Amino acid sequence: MANDMDRMKELVAVLSKASEAYYAKDEEIMSNFEYDKLYDELVMLEEKLGVTLSNSPTVKVGYAAVDELPKERHESPMLSLDKTKDREALRAWLGGHEGLLSWKLDGLTVVLTYSGGELIKAVTRGNGEIGEVITPNAKVFVNIPTRIAFKGELILRGEAVISYPDFEEINRKITNDVDKYKNPRNLCSGSVRQLNNEITAKRNVRFIAFNLVRAINESGSEMAFDNSAEGRFSFLEKQGFEVVERKRVTEDNILSEIEYFAEKIKSYEIPSDGLVLTYEDVAYGVSLGRTAKFPRHSIAFKWADETAETTLREIEWSASRTGLINPVAVFDPVELEGTTVSRASVHNVSIVRDLKLGIGDRITVYKANMIIPQIAENLTCSGNIKIPMVCPVCGGKTEIRALNEAQSLYCLNEECPAKQIKAFSQFVSREALNVDGLSEATLEKLIDFGFIKSFPDLFELDRYKEDIVKLEGFGQKSYDNLMSSLEKASHTTLPRVIFGLGIGGIGSANAKLICKAYDYDLDKIIAASAEELAGIDGIGDVMASAVVKFFGNEKNMQMLKSLISKLDIEKPEINTDGQNLTGLIFVVTGSLNHFENRNALKELIESKGGKVTGSVTGKTTCLINNDNTSNSTKNKTAKELGVDILTEEEFISKYLN
Repeated sequence: MANDMDRMKELVAVLSKASEAYYAKDEEIMSNFEYDKLYDELVMLEEKLGVTLSNSPTVKVGYAAVDELPKERHESPMLSLDKTKDREALRAWLGGHEGLLSWKLDGLTVVLTYSGGELIKAVTRGNGEIGEVITPNAKVFVNIPTRIAFKGELILRGEAVISYPDFEEINRKITNDVDKYKNPRNLCSGSVRQLNNEITAKRNVRFIAFNLVRAINESGSEMAFDNSAEGRFSFLEKQGFEVVERKRVTEDNILSEIEYFAEKIKSYEIPSDGLVLTYEDVAYGVSLGRTAKFPRHSIAFKWADETAETTLREIEWSASRTGLINPVAVFDPVELEGTTVSRASVHNVSIVRDLKLGIGDRITVYKANMIIPQIAENLTCSGNIKIPMVCPVCGGKTEIRALNEAQSLYCLNEECPAKQIKAFSQFVSREALNVDGLSEATLEKLIDFGFIKSFPDLFELDRYKEDIVKLEGFGQKSYDNLMSSLEKASHTTLPRVIFGLGIGGIGSANAKLICKAYDYDLDKIIAASAEELAGIDGIGDVMASAVVKFFGNEKNMQMLKSLISKLDIEKPEINTDGQNLTGLIFVVTGSLNHFENRNALKELIESKGGKVTGSVTGKTTCLINNDNTSNSTKNKTAKELGVDILTEEEFISKYLN
């Protein structure tokens, strides 16, 4: 069984890589014959094991958007664990019993429910009592089994996480420094709680199980797994779940196993902020009960941060595209967690002042979660750091502004090269105008020589042909390639343009939402008020204000007018005929008879002005389900809320005829 499971996961990875190479990169890394052979083997194993992973090439993923995430109360409160940083205290906690020591993962806790072998519900931890239903999103996590061999009821908990490499890759594609995610946990939380699971699917969210809550077999009996915590983990692994790494420990070996994890975290790709120790004897752990705040069957171990004392030598001020100037501490190199560090972000002016930093101060530094260098304490507090009155890049005036209750430094010069290079970099990026071959280094040359001062100038570079072909690293061929890329980029869409403008907080997904809300009419967007914009699902007050402020700037409008005159903006065809479903919201579930699949029905509904979401709420017009007597979660919710449940025939008769 274990070998078959490993082989199935291996086939999923190999076939997914081959598909990506073929369809996304136009590369063929295996023959069709070989692909088909491996695909057939995968199908055979999925049938044999009764398990299908969400990222299997045999699964066709459907995407759905919702207006809001429904709330649901947990059957029992999800309590936090008591904590210690003392290794000896952890050993003493065992009290002579055997335990399991595992990672304490740093993501977002999710509860999964399976029934009849199918994933029927996923709910976030929320505040511990009430969570948010994210079932459509969980179904596009890269490793969750959407089908398992166990046909009873299974409830388990785990951590939704995004690895450090995936986090860095996602941040690398974001050209606006302010929009970059601060850490994998924040990115994961936002990805898991998306209203559109197509966005979730692009974030490589993984689910790692850490607790089996309950398993009731088809005869109605609760399974005990020989009263073993390890037995529960083994069962989950056999169902295809990725399970947290753990070690069996006693008082004799726990210290050495803690050291194993302490060494491994230095290169571990999954965010972790400590360890969890739980009793191997499940019944014993349950018998201990709980305090008002914590269960007694488990305890968390937090890493005691390794600190080092050093001398602060400098504060560097790093300017970004938005004008934000971030302070970076430079200190004498020290060894921390096995690596040499000499720099740490100080984040903002408020922290510089709170720490009373000064050149020559003795400071202690550490790695947050054993990864990110931070200043822990200032031992001498001279406070002699002067906040720069001019930008380190352009020499223009600076200003301190309050941002989210913290004071930050900004450059006021709109012509600052730091702003321009980063702004142009976003404008030509793949999700914006998509100008191939324009790196930041090339943009820097074009700006330095005065060839481009604003976005429209990019489409008039032919005026400087003789000068450009003489630039170092350029030539006639490079010039011709650049002109070809710009010509191709000039045929674009409005969402790409809106994103490319670099309006604060407006990412590519937000740009699409705004354009769709205003029928891809730029004049309507420009005329929109902040209140109207904030009313769009996914656009809050801050983003709405940023849009209004941008279009309210006369200089921006002059630039935009010139830019639009040089672009061929394709407008999607909006069919206004037969829009009889406008304002209506539908949910589709179960198998269909009259339509090829759910997506086909979804497309028809949307073509008639309706909306299809993934969960039943009080706003749902009707649930389309050919089996309206089933005990599925959607049926139960619809009945509780008084939402109509219609078969395909009833839906067609009522809404399409």
